[in-house]
Amino acid sequence: MRKLNVVQICDHLGWTGSRMHGVKRLFAWMIPRFDPERFNVSLISLRRQDESEDNLERFGIDVTYLGRGKFDPRTLPALLRVLEQKQADILHMHGYGATTFGRIAAAWRRTPTVLHEHANLTSTPWFQQVADELLLPFTDLAIAVSRSTADFVTTARCIPPDLTRVVYLGAPASEFGRVRSADEIREARVALGVPDGVFAVGTVTRLMPSKGNQYLLDAVPRVLAAEPTARFYIVGEGELQGALEAQARALGVADKVRFVGFMRDVSLAYAALDLVVFPSLWEGTPLTAFEALAMGRPVVATDCDGLLDILTPDVDARIVPRRDAPALAEAILTLRHDASARDRLGRAARVTGASYDIDRFVRKMERLYELMHDVSRRTHREGVAKADLSFLARDAHPGDVGSARTTAHDD
Repeated sequence: MRKLNVVQICDHLGWTGSRMHGVKRLFAWMIPRFDPERFNVSLISLRRQDESEDNLERFGIDVTYLGRGKFDPRTLPALLRVLEQKQADILHMHGYGATTFGRIAAAWRRTPTVLHEHANLTSTPWFQQVADELLLPFTDLAIAVSRSTADFVTTARCIPPDLTRVVYLGAPASEFGRVRSADEIREARVALGVPDGVFAVGTVTRLMPSKGNQYLLDAVPRVLAAEPTARFYIVGEGELQGALEAQARALGVADKVRFVGFMRDVSLAYAALDLVVFPSLWEGTPLTAFEALAMGRPVVATDCDGLLDILTPDVDARIVPRRDAPALAEAILTLRHDASARDRLGRAARVTGASYDIDRFVRKMERLYELMHDVSRRTHREGVAKADLSFLARDAHPGDVGSARTTAHDD
């Protein structure tokens, strides 16, 4: 059999002011891991090349930038030209523009499609609702990164539940899962600027409203009042950096909070921290949570939906209510004074993280692509959702079910 040509399509590869865009990191982890003997996997961005020096080409990924604006009708012919050049067999689409123009192109070329949703917003713009309803007949399957995201797909994005599956992502176990030595931890603390004797609390995040970092800062004075040796480290970039720095100054804790900015190797940050905090207000499922779990770090997180999908309260994380700075402070202080609880959470986190290895996600996508290629055209797109897709489940390994060629219904 010849290789399958899989084309990933996304709207863009970076948020303004941030080099840590989650989907971009996902591509960097995911695309090189596909079996090169069976798949040619390339990527199309509808926008121009992002300004970050941390581009995907350095990972050997084939990226085409269309350089088109958000509503530019020239996007469609440009996309069709590239898909013809790539001889695309499967389209895997991420983002509103990608799923709109991608499905129009797929209707033209009769190409199987998978819509991949990473957000869990409450609604979509009216024009996107119209597009999603019109393009439903050209949607083989939708996959969502969490249960709440699946609800968003079925309610706001007009995809029926029988065409929607939750498929969890993950982090590379090979990169984040290995145990760090004491020397490596000391070196990591030096790299992050953590002084001796400091209890280091931090987060790896994008500085945007959904991440709730303002509540972490509100918790800082309460923690310092009871634990003066604590210091806080916020790793990441984003639109709210200026506002958060001003908040730290207004709270009188600017000298106790370090805005680290971008780190290319965030595993150093996790290794340096005694406690990782995710104060999110809403999430799909953040890649940073998979990273922290794989690293075996004790975690304090809010009860936001995407986090609760992968964290188990008081097993691998301490869970507090959203928008509750006093509860965040109390959880941080409790764990500060209970080293055995931190150790217990960290060991359980490592076990949980190992179950979300990105390699497992890639193997599932390989199975899905083969199934789509085999059944989509001959069943007029109805066969994929009717096939046995149990291999996509949270605890399934790709080899748990027979091959895609034997599990698809012929109806």
